[in-house]
Amino acid sequence: MILKELRLSRHLSQEQLAQMSGLNVRTIQRIESGQKASLESLKCLAATLEVDIETLRKESFTLDKNSDNWKSLSPLLKLWFAFNFLQLRPVRSSATRVETLSHCFGFLFCCMGFISEAALAGGVLLLATAYLLRFLLWQGDRYGLWYEAV
Repeated sequence: MILKELRLSRHLSQEQLAQMSGLNVRTIQRIESGQKASLESLKCLAATLEVDIETLRKESFTLDKNSDNWKSLSPLLKLWFAFNFLQLRPVRSSATRVETLSHCFGFLFCCMGFISEAALAGGVLLLATAYLLRFLLWQGDRYGLWYEAV
């Protein structure tokens, strides 16, 4: 069931989802761990997450090129995702990895700026890239563009 992916894509904690849906936190935890959910629980969750029950019953979450989310994007934004993550099917885990590496190496190069001005300039560029990638991650979450579980 893709409940966890849907919950995370909407930036909700288990406690927040439980409060919004009127279910117990333990019920949310059991459903996310793979146990079967009652029809009433599924109805509450579907209404809260604004999806149908069949969507909740899916085992994995993938985005195809015919989906409304992908179609509504401008060609520039589609190219932006493919170019920045060097993938035609952007995956959130690799996007996060690239952003983290940019932050780490940017900070390291900025520290090396005490020795060399060129290293400082490179560090500032890497940090700027990291913040642009963070913005791109936010857009991917906002528009639900990730091919892998979020």
